[in-house]
Amino acid sequence: MRILLLALILVAGFVAYATLWPSRFDPVAWQAPPVHALDSDTRPMSALTRLGIGAGTGPETVAIGPEGRLYAGYADGTIRRFDADKATGRSDGQVFATTNGRPLGLAFGPPLPRAKQHQRPDGTSRADRTVADADNAASGDASPGSQRATLYVADADQGLLAINRKGQITELTSSANGRPFGFTDDVTVAKDGRVYFTDASSRWPHTAYRTAILEHHGDGRLLRYDPKTGRTDVLLDGLQFANGVALGPDDAYVLVTETGAYRVTRYWLTGPHAGAHDVFIDDLPGFPDGIDADTAHRGFWIALFAPRNTVLDFAAPYPWLREVIHRLPSWLKPAPAHVGHIVHVANNGHVISQRIDDRNNAYAPITSVTPAGQWLYLGSLETDAIGRVPAQP
Repeated sequence: MRILLLALILVAGFVAYATLWPSRFDPVAWQAPPVHALDSDTRPMSALTRLGIGAGTGPETVAIGPEGRLYAGYADGTIRRFDADKATGRSDGQVFATTNGRPLGLAFGPPLPRAKQHQRPDGTSRADRTVADADNAASGDASPGSQRATLYVADADQGLLAINRKGQITELTSSANGRPFGFTDDVTVAKDGRVYFTDASSRWPHTAYRTAILEHHGDGRLLRYDPKTGRTDVLLDGLQFANGVALGPDDAYVLVTETGAYRVTRYWLTGPHAGAHDVFIDDLPGFPDGIDADTAHRGFWIALFAPRNTVLDFAAPYPWLREVIHRLPSWLKPAPAHVGHIVHVANNGHVISQRIDDRNNAYAPITSVTPAGQWLYLGSLETDAIGRVPAQP
Protein backbone atom coordinates (compact mmCIF):
# COMPACT_ATOMS: atom_id res chain seq x y z
CA MET A 1 0.00 0.00 0.00
CA ARG A 2 2.82 2.38 0.88
CA ILE A 3 4.53 1.62 -2.45
CA LEU A 4 1.31 2.40 -4.35
CA LEU A 5 0.84 5.63 -2.42
CA LEU A 6 4.45 6.64 -3.10
CA ALA A 7 3.99 5.89 -6.80
CA LEU A 8 0.83 8.03 -6.93
CA ILE A 9 2.63 10.91 -5.20
CA LEU A 10 5.51 10.68 -7.67
CA VAL A 11 3.16 10.63 -10.66
CA ALA A 12 1.17 13.58 -9.31
CA GLY A 13 4.38 15.48 -8.68
CA PHE A 14 5.63 14.84 -12.21
CA VAL A 15 2.31 15.92 -13.75
CA ALA A 16 2.39 19.12 -11.68
CA TYR A 17 5.96 19.79 -12.77
CA ALA A 18 5.14 19.10 -16.43
CA THR A 19 2.10 21.34 -16.53
CA LEU A 20 3.10 24.17 -14.19
CA TRP A 21 6.84 24.63 -14.64
CA PRO A 22 7.55 27.40 -17.19
CA SER A 23 8.49 26.19 -20.66
CA ARG A 24 8.55 27.57 -24.21
CA PHE A 25 6.64 24.45 -25.25
CA ASP A 26 3.11 25.78 -25.83
CA PRO A 27 0.77 23.03 -27.10
CA VAL A 28 -2.46 23.99 -28.86
CA ALA A 29 -5.61 21.88 -28.53
CA TRP A 30 -6.94 20.30 -31.71
CA GLN A 31 -9.04 17.34 -32.79
CA ALA A 32 -7.25 14.65 -34.77
CA PRO A 33 -9.43 13.28 -37.59
CA PRO A 34 -10.50 9.63 -37.48
CA VAL A 35 -8.06 7.12 -38.90
CA HIS A 36 -9.19 5.67 -42.22
CA ALA A 37 -7.38 2.99 -44.18
CA LEU A 38 -6.69 4.06 -47.75
CA ASP A 39 -9.04 2.47 -50.25
CA SER A 40 -6.49 1.57 -52.90
CA ASP A 41 -4.31 -1.09 -54.42
CA THR A 42 -1.87 -2.05 -51.63
CA ARG A 43 1.40 -3.79 -52.45
CA PRO A 44 4.59 -4.68 -50.58
CA MET A 45 7.75 -2.63 -51.01
CA SER A 46 9.41 -5.27 -53.17
CA ALA A 47 12.83 -5.42 -54.83
CA LEU A 48 14.31 -2.54 -52.83
CA THR A 49 18.00 -1.85 -53.43
CA ARG A 50 20.14 0.25 -51.09
CA LEU A 51 22.55 2.66 -52.77
CA GLY A 52 25.48 4.56 -51.32
CA ILE A 53 25.54 2.56 -48.12
CA GLY A 54 27.74 4.20 -45.49
CA ALA A 55 28.15 7.55 -47.24
CA GLY A 56 26.48 9.28 -44.32
CA THR A 57 23.37 9.45 -42.18
CA GLY A 58 20.07 10.77 -43.42
CA PRO A 59 19.94 11.25 -47.22
CA GLU A 60 16.63 13.04 -46.68
CA THR A 61 15.92 13.96 -50.32
CA VAL A 62 17.29 12.59 -53.59
CA ALA A 63 17.55 14.89 -56.62
CA ILE A 64 18.47 13.83 -60.15
CA GLY A 65 21.11 16.08 -61.67
CA PRO A 66 21.17 17.22 -65.32
CA GLU A 67 23.87 14.64 -65.99
CA GLY A 68 21.72 11.84 -64.48
CA ARG A 69 23.63 11.48 -61.22
CA LEU A 70 21.96 11.24 -57.81
CA TYR A 71 22.39 14.05 -55.29
CA ALA A 72 21.53 13.80 -51.58
CA GLY A 73 22.15 15.91 -48.46
CA TYR A 74 23.41 14.36 -45.23
CA ALA A 75 23.39 15.09 -41.51
CA ASP A 76 27.07 16.12 -41.59
CA GLY A 77 26.23 19.03 -43.94
CA THR A 78 27.61 17.43 -47.08
CA ILE A 79 25.78 17.07 -50.38
CA ARG A 80 27.08 13.99 -52.18
CA ARG A 81 26.52 12.75 -55.69
CA PHE A 82 26.54 9.23 -57.04
CA ASP A 83 26.49 7.43 -60.36
CA ALA A 84 23.28 5.46 -59.95
CA ASP A 85 24.62 2.41 -61.78
CA LYS A 86 27.77 2.27 -59.65
CA ALA A 87 26.34 3.11 -56.22
CA THR A 88 24.88 -0.30 -55.36
CA GLY A 89 26.13 -1.41 -51.95
CA ARG A 90 28.77 0.59 -50.09
CA SER A 91 29.82 3.85 -51.73
CA ASP A 92 30.92 7.23 -50.39
CA GLY A 93 30.06 8.98 -53.64
CA GLN A 94 31.63 12.37 -54.27
CA VAL A 95 31.26 15.42 -52.02
CA PHE A 96 29.71 18.08 -54.24
CA ALA A 97 29.39 20.80 -51.58
CA THR A 98 29.25 21.33 -47.82
CA THR A 99 26.66 23.76 -46.47
CA ASN A 100 27.81 23.78 -42.82
CA GLY A 101 24.17 23.20 -41.94
CA ARG A 102 21.61 20.47 -42.54
CA PRO A 103 20.67 20.19 -46.23
CA LEU A 104 17.18 18.70 -46.58
CA GLY A 105 15.20 19.49 -49.75
CA LEU A 106 17.04 19.58 -53.08
CA ALA A 107 15.85 20.65 -56.54
CA PHE A 108 17.62 21.57 -59.77
CA GLY A 109 16.65 24.71 -61.66
CA PRO A 110 17.94 27.33 -64.09
CA PRO A 111 21.07 29.36 -63.32
CA LEU A 112 20.73 32.53 -61.33
CA PRO A 113 20.92 35.96 -63.03
CA ARG A 114 24.06 38.02 -62.61
CA ALA A 115 24.19 40.36 -59.64
CA LYS A 116 26.47 41.78 -57.02
CA GLN A 117 27.66 39.29 -54.44
CA HIS A 118 29.35 39.42 -51.05
CA GLN A 119 32.02 36.87 -50.22
CA ARG A 120 31.88 35.15 -46.85
CA PRO A 121 35.01 34.10 -44.95
CA ASP A 122 34.51 30.48 -46.00
CA GLY A 123 34.61 31.42 -49.70
CA THR A 124 30.90 31.16 -50.35
CA SER A 125 28.82 34.18 -51.25
CA ARG A 126 25.72 36.04 -50.21
CA ALA A 127 23.74 37.95 -52.83
CA ASP A 128 22.12 41.38 -52.60
CA ARG A 129 19.61 40.04 -55.12
CA THR A 130 21.07 36.98 -56.83
CA VAL A 131 24.41 35.68 -58.01
CA ALA A 132 25.43 34.52 -61.45
CA ASP A 133 26.09 30.91 -62.29
CA ALA A 134 29.52 31.67 -63.68
CA ASP A 135 29.78 28.37 -65.51
CA ASN A 136 26.83 29.17 -67.75
CA ALA A 137 26.79 32.94 -67.88
CA ALA A 138 30.42 33.20 -68.86
CA SER A 139 30.29 30.50 -71.50
CA GLY A 140 26.88 31.36 -72.88
CA ASP A 141 25.87 27.74 -72.41
CA ALA A 142 22.21 27.43 -73.36
CA SER A 143 22.02 23.66 -73.62
CA PRO A 144 19.00 21.91 -72.03
CA GLY A 145 21.21 20.61 -69.22
CA SER A 146 22.43 24.11 -68.41
CA GLN A 147 18.87 25.17 -67.65
CA ARG A 148 18.97 22.80 -64.67
CA ALA A 149 22.53 23.55 -63.70
CA THR A 150 21.83 25.18 -60.33
CA LEU A 151 21.03 23.08 -57.28
CA TYR A 152 18.61 24.82 -54.92
CA VAL A 153 18.83 23.64 -51.34
CA ALA A 154 16.46 24.00 -48.41
CA ASP A 155 18.95 23.93 -45.57
CA ALA A 156 17.31 23.65 -42.15
CA ASP A 157 19.97 25.85 -40.56
CA GLN A 158 21.13 28.16 -43.37
CA GLY A 159 17.89 28.93 -45.23
CA LEU A 160 17.48 28.79 -49.01
CA LEU A 161 20.74 28.21 -50.87
CA ALA A 162 21.85 27.93 -54.49
CA ILE A 163 24.88 25.90 -55.60
CA ASN A 164 26.40 26.22 -59.06
CA ARG A 165 28.13 23.46 -61.01
CA LYS A 166 31.46 24.20 -59.31
CA GLY A 167 29.93 23.63 -55.88
CA GLN A 168 29.99 27.34 -54.98
CA ILE A 169 27.24 28.24 -52.52
CA THR A 170 25.08 31.37 -52.47
CA GLU A 171 22.71 32.24 -49.62
CA LEU A 172 19.50 33.47 -51.21
CA THR A 173 17.16 34.18 -48.30
CA SER A 174 16.82 33.33 -44.61
CA SER A 175 13.75 35.31 -43.52
CA ALA A 176 10.41 36.64 -44.72
CA ASN A 177 8.23 39.46 -43.38
CA GLY A 178 10.78 40.10 -40.65
CA ARG A 179 10.61 36.53 -39.33
CA PRO A 180 13.70 34.32 -39.71
CA PHE A 181 13.29 30.79 -40.98
CA GLY A 182 13.56 28.30 -38.16
CA PHE A 183 13.52 25.08 -40.17
CA THR A 184 13.86 25.42 -43.95
CA ASP A 185 12.59 22.07 -45.19
CA ASP A 186 11.85 21.41 -48.87
CA VAL A 187 12.14 23.14 -52.24
CA THR A 188 10.95 22.93 -55.85
CA VAL A 189 11.55 25.15 -58.89
CA ALA A 190 8.92 26.31 -61.39
CA LYS A 191 9.43 26.60 -65.15
CA ASP A 192 9.71 30.40 -64.82
CA GLY A 193 12.62 30.00 -62.39
CA ARG A 194 10.76 31.00 -59.24
CA VAL A 195 11.53 28.86 -56.22
CA TYR A 196 8.87 27.46 -53.88
CA PHE A 197 9.96 26.22 -50.47
CA THR A 198 8.80 25.58 -46.91
CA ASP A 199 9.70 26.72 -43.43
CA ALA A 200 8.43 23.83 -41.29
CA SER A 201 8.53 25.75 -38.02
CA SER A 202 9.70 29.20 -37.00
CA ARG A 203 9.72 28.11 -33.33
CA TRP A 204 11.71 24.88 -33.38
CA PRO A 205 14.89 23.75 -35.20
CA HIS A 206 15.16 20.54 -37.19
CA THR A 207 16.66 18.72 -34.20
CA ALA A 208 13.32 19.20 -32.40
CA TYR A 209 10.97 18.18 -35.23
CA ARG A 210 9.00 15.83 -32.97
CA THR A 211 8.49 18.67 -30.49
CA ALA A 212 7.18 20.96 -33.24
CA ILE A 213 4.65 18.34 -34.37
CA LEU A 214 3.58 17.54 -30.80
CA GLU A 215 3.07 21.24 -30.02
CA HIS A 216 0.80 21.76 -33.07
CA HIS A 217 1.39 25.50 -32.95
CA GLY A 218 0.78 26.16 -36.64
CA ASP A 219 3.94 28.16 -37.34
CA GLY A 220 4.86 26.62 -40.71
CA ARG A 221 4.97 28.63 -43.96
CA LEU A 222 4.88 28.12 -47.72
CA LEU A 223 7.16 30.66 -49.44
CA ARG A 224 8.29 31.78 -52.86
CA TYR A 225 11.63 33.27 -53.84
CA ASP A 226 12.07 35.18 -57.11
CA PRO A 227 15.70 35.09 -58.34
CA LYS A 228 15.06 38.03 -60.67
CA THR A 229 14.11 40.41 -57.88
CA GLY A 230 15.50 38.73 -54.76
CA ARG A 231 12.05 39.00 -53.19
CA THR A 232 10.69 36.40 -50.76
CA ASP A 233 6.89 36.16 -50.43
CA VAL A 234 4.83 34.26 -47.86
CA LEU A 235 2.08 32.42 -49.72
CA LEU A 236 0.60 30.55 -46.74
CA ASP A 237 1.16 30.93 -43.00
CA GLY A 238 -0.19 29.02 -40.01
CA LEU A 239 0.59 25.61 -41.51
CA GLN A 240 0.98 22.53 -39.34
CA PHE A 241 4.63 21.66 -39.94
CA ALA A 242 4.97 22.68 -43.60
CA ASN A 243 7.08 19.93 -45.12
CA GLY A 244 7.25 18.61 -48.69
CA VAL A 245 6.43 20.81 -51.68
CA ALA A 246 5.64 19.99 -55.34
CA LEU A 247 4.24 21.81 -58.37
CA GLY A 248 1.16 20.62 -60.26
CA PRO A 249 0.77 20.20 -64.04
CA ASP A 250 1.70 23.39 -65.95
CA ASP A 251 2.67 24.92 -62.59
CA ALA A 252 -1.01 25.73 -62.03
CA TYR A 253 -0.71 25.09 -58.29
CA VAL A 254 1.76 24.09 -55.63
CA LEU A 255 1.17 21.38 -53.03
CA VAL A 256 2.54 21.42 -49.49
CA THR A 257 2.33 18.57 -47.00
CA GLU A 258 1.23 19.46 -43.49
CA THR A 259 2.84 16.71 -41.48
CA GLY A 260 1.16 17.64 -38.20
CA ALA A 261 -2.35 17.64 -39.70
CA TYR A 262 -2.10 14.47 -41.87
CA ARG A 263 -3.00 16.38 -45.04
CA VAL A 264 -1.76 17.98 -48.23
CA THR A 265 -2.81 21.57 -48.98
CA ARG A 266 -3.04 23.07 -52.48
CA TYR A 267 -2.23 26.71 -53.25
CA TRP A 268 -3.43 27.91 -56.67
CA LEU A 269 -0.94 29.91 -58.74
CA THR A 270 -2.97 30.48 -61.92
CA GLY A 271 -6.56 30.48 -63.13
CA PRO A 272 -9.74 31.70 -61.43
CA HIS A 273 -8.62 30.38 -58.02
CA ALA A 274 -5.17 32.03 -58.08
CA GLY A 275 -4.18 33.05 -54.56
CA ALA A 276 -6.70 30.71 -52.92
CA HIS A 277 -5.96 27.42 -51.19
CA ASP A 278 -7.86 24.24 -50.46
CA VAL A 279 -7.32 20.69 -49.20
CA PHE A 280 -5.85 18.36 -51.82
CA ILE A 281 -6.03 15.20 -49.67
CA ASP A 282 -6.56 14.76 -45.94
CA ASP A 283 -7.09 12.09 -43.26
CA LEU A 284 -3.91 10.32 -44.33
CA PRO A 285 -3.03 7.24 -42.24
CA GLY A 286 0.43 8.58 -41.44
CA PHE A 287 2.64 11.66 -41.23
CA PRO A 288 3.10 13.02 -44.78
CA ASP A 289 6.65 14.12 -45.52
CA GLY A 290 8.08 14.60 -49.02
CA ILE A 291 5.97 14.88 -52.16
CA ASP A 292 6.98 14.80 -55.82
CA ALA A 293 5.20 14.67 -59.18
CA ASP A 294 5.36 11.36 -61.02
CA THR A 295 7.11 11.17 -64.39
CA ALA A 296 3.88 10.67 -66.35
CA HIS A 297 2.22 13.76 -64.78
CA ARG A 298 -0.64 11.52 -63.62
CA GLY A 299 -0.22 12.54 -60.02
CA PHE A 300 2.16 12.61 -57.08
CA TRP A 301 4.13 10.32 -54.81
CA ILE A 302 3.84 11.04 -51.08
CA ALA A 303 6.21 9.64 -48.46
CA LEU A 304 4.62 8.82 -45.10
CA PHE A 305 7.25 9.18 -42.39
CA ALA A 306 5.43 6.84 -40.00
CA PRO A 307 1.90 5.60 -39.24
CA ARG A 308 -0.27 7.77 -37.04
CA ASN A 309 0.23 7.23 -33.31
CA THR A 310 -2.81 6.37 -31.17
CA VAL A 311 -1.38 8.05 -28.07
CA LEU A 312 -0.65 11.32 -29.90
CA ASP A 313 -4.08 11.39 -31.52
CA PHE A 314 -5.73 10.77 -28.13
CA ALA A 315 -3.68 13.58 -26.56
CA ALA A 316 -4.51 16.08 -29.32
CA PRO A 317 -7.41 17.85 -27.48
CA TYR A 318 -5.51 17.93 -24.16
CA PRO A 319 -2.60 20.39 -24.02
CA TRP A 320 -1.80 19.38 -20.44
CA LEU A 321 -1.34 15.76 -21.50
CA ARG A 322 1.00 16.78 -24.31
CA GLU A 323 2.94 18.84 -21.75
CA VAL A 324 3.42 15.62 -19.80
CA ILE A 325 4.50 13.72 -22.93
CA HIS A 326 6.94 16.48 -23.82
CA ARG A 327 8.61 16.24 -20.37
CA LEU A 328 8.96 12.47 -20.45
CA PRO A 329 12.41 10.92 -20.91
CA SER A 330 13.05 10.15 -24.57
CA TRP A 331 12.81 6.40 -23.96
CA LEU A 332 9.26 6.83 -22.64
CA LYS A 333 7.94 9.12 -25.35
CA PRO A 334 5.78 7.70 -28.17
CA ALA A 335 8.18 6.69 -30.95
CA PRO A 336 7.45 6.46 -34.69
CA ALA A 337 6.76 2.92 -35.85
CA HIS A 338 9.38 1.48 -38.19
CA VAL A 339 7.29 1.25 -41.37
CA GLY A 340 8.16 2.19 -44.94
CA HIS A 341 5.10 3.65 -46.65
CA ILE A 342 4.63 5.54 -49.93
CA VAL A 343 1.36 6.58 -51.56
CA HIS A 344 0.62 7.36 -55.23
CA VAL A 345 -2.11 10.01 -55.59
CA ALA A 346 -3.80 11.19 -58.80
CA ASN A 347 -3.99 14.85 -59.81
CA ASN A 348 -7.52 14.98 -58.40
CA GLY A 349 -6.36 13.83 -54.96
CA HIS A 350 -7.70 10.28 -55.27
CA VAL A 351 -5.37 7.51 -54.13
CA ILE A 352 -4.09 5.27 -56.93
CA SER A 353 -1.97 2.82 -54.96
CA GLN A 354 0.28 2.43 -51.94
CA ARG A 355 3.29 0.38 -50.98
CA ILE A 356 4.02 -0.70 -47.41
CA ASP A 357 6.92 -2.47 -45.74
CA ASP A 358 6.54 -3.25 -42.03
CA ARG A 359 9.34 -5.79 -41.75
CA ASN A 360 12.08 -5.34 -39.15
CA ASN A 361 14.61 -4.53 -41.87
CA ALA A 362 12.29 -2.16 -43.75
CA TYR A 363 13.78 0.93 -45.36
CA ALA A 364 12.25 3.46 -42.98
CA PRO A 365 11.40 6.16 -42.19
CA ILE A 366 10.89 7.28 -45.78
CA THR A 367 11.02 11.05 -46.17
CA SER A 368 10.95 11.49 -49.96
CA VAL A 369 10.09 9.74 -53.23
CA THR A 370 11.85 10.90 -56.41
CA PRO A 371 10.59 9.33 -59.67
CA ALA A 372 13.16 8.93 -62.45
CA GLY A 373 12.47 6.69 -65.44
CA GLN A 374 11.86 3.13 -64.34
CA TRP A 375 12.83 3.83 -60.72
CA LEU A 376 11.62 5.51 -57.56
CA TYR A 377 14.46 6.81 -55.39
CA LEU A 378 13.70 6.99 -51.67
CA GLY A 379 15.22 9.30 -49.07
CA SER A 380 15.32 8.88 -45.31
CA LEU A 381 16.14 11.03 -42.31
CA GLU A 382 17.76 8.18 -40.37
CA THR A 383 19.15 5.47 -42.64
CA ASP A 384 22.67 5.35 -44.09
CA ALA A 385 21.59 4.63 -47.67
CA ILE A 386 19.40 5.78 -50.55
CA GLY A 387 16.56 3.40 -51.41
CA ARG A 388 15.53 2.40 -54.92
CA VAL A 389 12.45 0.45 -56.02
CA PRO A 390 10.93 -0.19 -59.46
CA ALA A 391 8.37 2.41 -60.46
CA GLN A 392 6.17 -0.44 -61.68
CA PRO A 393 6.09 -3.15 -58.98
